[in-house]
This record gives sequence, C-alpha cells and structure tokens, in this order.
Amino acid sequence: MDFIDQVRSLASRVAIAKDLLQTEEATKNAMVMPFIQLLGYNVFDPLEVTPELIADVGTKKGEKVDYAILKDGKPIMLFECKKSGGDLNINHASQLFRYFHVTEARFGVLTNGLMYRFFTDLEKPNKMDEKPFFEFNILDFRDQDVEELKKFAKTAFDLENILVTANHLKYTRAIQNTLAGWMTNPPEDFVRLVSAEFLAGKHFKNAVKDQFTLITKHAFQQLVGDKINERLKGAMTPEPALSPEVTVSTDTPISVGEAFVPSAIELEAFQVIRAIVRPIVKPAMVSIRDAASYCAILFDDNNRKPICRLRFNNENKLVIGLFDDKKDEERIAIASVDDIFDFADRLKACVTAYLKPSSAKDLIEPLAS
Repeated sequence: MDFIDQVRSLASRVAIAKDLLQTEEATKNAMVMPFIQLLGYNVFDPLEVTPELIADVGTKKGEKVDYAILKDGKPIMLFECKKSGGDLNINHASQLFRYFHVTEARFGVLTNGLMYRFFTDLEKPNKMDEKPFFEFNILDFRDQDVEELKKFAKTAFDLENILVTANHLKYTRAIQNTLAGWMTNPPEDFVRLVSAEFLAGKHFKNAVKDQFTLITKHAFQQLVGDKINERLKGAMTPEPALSPEVTVSTDTPISVGEAFVPSAIELEAFQVIRAIVRPIVKPAMVSIRDAASYCAILFDDNNRKPICRLRFNNENKLVIGLFDDKKDEERIAIASVDDIFDFADRLKACVTAYLKPSSAKDLIEPLAS
C-alpha cells in the first residue's frame, strides 16, 4: 500500500472516531499513535518512540513531553497532544517549547489528532518558532501535503532536507496569507503597482483609486476563479468513450453582461452545482447570472427555470436558496461551499423537472452512481 493510501485509510478511521473521543489519552491511543506508526516508527519500541519522556528544564523538574521519536538514542521529533478537536493555540504548547530548548530535537509537533502543526527553530537557533512551518489536516489534505509529510517518515527522514523545505514552506505560507488579504482588500500600493501601465500620467486621486481598487479586486478574484475552473475541468471532462456529439464543455461563458464577475466563492459554488447535476444534463446547460442581492443559477440560461440562488454577498454568512415544485424559495444557511453537496438530491430533482422531450438531445448518458 502506497503512503498516500495509508494516509487515506487512517483518515477514514479518524473521521469515524473523532467525535467519540473525549479525553487526551483516548486521542493519543486512537489517533496520534497510529499517525506516528504511519510514519514508520514503532510505537511499541521505547528506543524508537518514547512516551512521557522526562527531562529537567531549569528549575522545573520532571517535565514531560507526550511522545519523543528517537534516532540513535537521541530525540529528533517531539509530540505534544491535546484531546480530539481541542484548541491548538500556541499558548498550549508551553511544554513543547521548554523541552525543545533542552533536547537535540529540531522538530516539535502540536496536535489534537486532526491537525498536526510542525515547528522548528528558523528564527533563533534552539528556540522553537511561535508559528508552524507546516500544517497537516488528516481530514483535509492535498497530494502535495502528503509529499511534505512523507519527508518525516522513518525511511525518508533527512534533517537538512527538511530544514530547507521548512524555510521554503514558512515564507510561502506567509506570502499566501498576504495575497489572500490583498484579494479581498487590495492595498493602495499594490493597486498603484498593477495599474501603473494604465495610469501613466494620471493622478491617483480618490475617484481613480476607488475605481482601480475595485477593478483590481475583481481581476484577482477572476484569476482565482479561472484556476479553480482549470482544476475542475479535468473532473468534468467526459470519458473517452463518449462520442463527440455529447462532449461536455466547460468553456461556455458563465455570465450575462461583461460587467458581471462572480467572486471566487460564487464561482466555486457554481462549479460544484454543475458537477452535481452533470449526471443529468450537460454542465453547459447550467448558467450563472447576477442579480441585485444574489447570483441566480439557471437551467438553460432561462430566468423562469431557476435551479437555486447563491446569496453570498456576506461571505461570513452564506445562504443558498432552493426551490420546491411550486418554485417557492427556501433559504438555507450553509457553513461552506462543500455543504452544497448535502442538497444534491434537491438540485437534481429541480433540474429533472425542467427537462422536456424536446431537450432530449441535450442530455448525456447518466453516469453510474
């Protein structure tokens, strides 16, 4: 079994157990120890994985760290554990900080069995950084995350290689956070920079600044939306066996009017809805339009055939409007775009109701469920 398959297997078990574990000890036994074992370390060999490792730190005697992974008798990685789903605030890692200082270990891991935060000493030698350089969520990870995690496995562990990676990951993450902030609220200097070519000789007064700030924000969001489109495009491409006449296109324009630019979260939701109803109709038959207080998701680009409404004007309070057979709208608050999958049956039923014999040529063969 490949490493990523082992990670997926553990993730499926953790998803079932996470709400049943009420104590730190139960979390360690059911979630953290299997994670350490996943990395190839023998949790039953105290010369390789030592639980409750004790050390004296200054005036503090008998300090313990939950687990220490050893190599040649010396700690290389320390684990501090909290109960399943517990807070991982850096203030809860005091023992990890102290023990990191008095051992040769270069990596500290703070975990609640779901999230694993990896720390090292990039800022000051032998003093653990306050911010992790890598985070791994066992229930929400990418292939790239698994590749980074694999570097900590027993068979691949290389201190210098990981430290180089750690430095890269730390600053990459910091830049990503900065760019994420700029996407929703681009600073003036950034707007000046990206619009300099178009504003040559013009004064950057309030009206111009406001105009190009809005344009920059929309351009940023559209760029992210395009990247999401590219990633989903492969998943929405039909099997090679399908004939050219029923090829599913994802390049169909998704807006009416050049002024409308869906936000990144609206575009992500739109693509989720397209994917949900793809077993029934071509994605190209599902379109998005702007309205005063919502985005309308329509069948066949027809205002009289609404599939749902995305009321995402406040990204801190997402609401989806679903329709019954009388076209009455029910507004439902959702926590994230992923929650739309919970309403797949209703969305499919709505689209099915709009289908008529005359539109049969637009159907694609139902996919196996």
